[in-house]
Amino acid sequence: MKIAHVAPLYESVPPRLYGGTERIISYLTEALIDLGHEVTLFASGDSATSAKLVACREQALRLDPRPLKSEIAAHLSMLDEVRRRAAEFDLIHFHLSHFQHFPFFEHIAERTVTTPHGRLDYVDLASAYTRFPRFPMISISRSQRARLPQANWIATIEHGLPLDLYEPDYEAAAGGTYLAFLGRLSRDKRPDRAIEIARRAGLKLKLAAKIGDDDRAYFRETIEPLIDGERVEYVGEIEEAGKAEFLGNAAGLVFPIDWPEPFGLVVIEAMACGTPVIAWNCGAMPEIIDYGTTGFLVESIEDAVASVPELLRLDRRKVRQVFETRFSARRMARDYVAAYARLLGGSAESKAS
Repeated sequence: MKIAHVAPLYESVPPRLYGGTERIISYLTEALIDLGHEVTLFASGDSATSAKLVACREQALRLDPRPLKSEIAAHLSMLDEVRRRAAEFDLIHFHLSHFQHFPFFEHIAERTVTTPHGRLDYVDLASAYTRFPRFPMISISRSQRARLPQANWIATIEHGLPLDLYEPDYEAAAGGTYLAFLGRLSRDKRPDRAIEIARRAGLKLKLAAKIGDDDRAYFRETIEPLIDGERVEYVGEIEEAGKAEFLGNAAGLVFPIDWPEPFGLVVIEAMACGTPVIAWNCGAMPEIIDYGTTGFLVESIEDAVASVPELLRLDRRKVRQVFETRFSARRMARDYVAAYARLLGGSAESKAS
């Protein structure tokens, strides 16, 4: 099968630092190639991929130091290039937010599929989608698709990671004395809850997170005053190479979100390291966490603190085993191939190159 993947231009594929969407695009394209498919990736020129790369901007937007950048113009140029080359592919898989590609590809909607990676409860999304009802969609959780029930959903496919991406070190993890927080230092992610949970549980908290432009005021006013460098440590925005040690040596991951999280990639990254998770019972968390095996779902700080002793007793090998069974990149890729084949009318095997 000849498949085009169209990535956002905000981060490279995979991203150097923070960037869940682009990381999943990378894992998916590599796994599809391993399954024998011919993949072309439309992305920023600083991406690293085994696919045929079409560089639609020389550098990803977020880390480009130039002050004057137009996100809209960059994506419009990319979409025009994809449209110009559309006949080269059996299927075009879009990973863009807010459906900006729909007007460009309405004439071939049935040869496209869209995976939205963000929340779908924005006020304007439902009315926009009703104008383009023919576009097939794949959700990343049942919770995500419930926010846009009228869409043409053809599958729900959970994220996956390469099995060899993280190698758990169970001996090193046995002495874990800190809880980990990984993601964005934003109101939605509630690092303030994580700090309070660790404080009450008597454990250190390490924060490894991106501070976006929209979150700087929140960080300065709410989070920074709570960071003392001892009980609460901010280690910055870590690269992929640092995640295994950061997550793997933690007693647990705290994921105290306060929004309808569509998936939560960091949760399965922790599981890949054998690290259990305490997460708020909202968004996709009930779909991802096997309660009492890979972690616990809570609805208050009190519940979270009470679950910490139980979390420390969980079998980290079983956490890893659940990850391998449910969240591998190969499983994810096979699920996507099956969805592609249904969309195009044929078996997954007959569509392989």
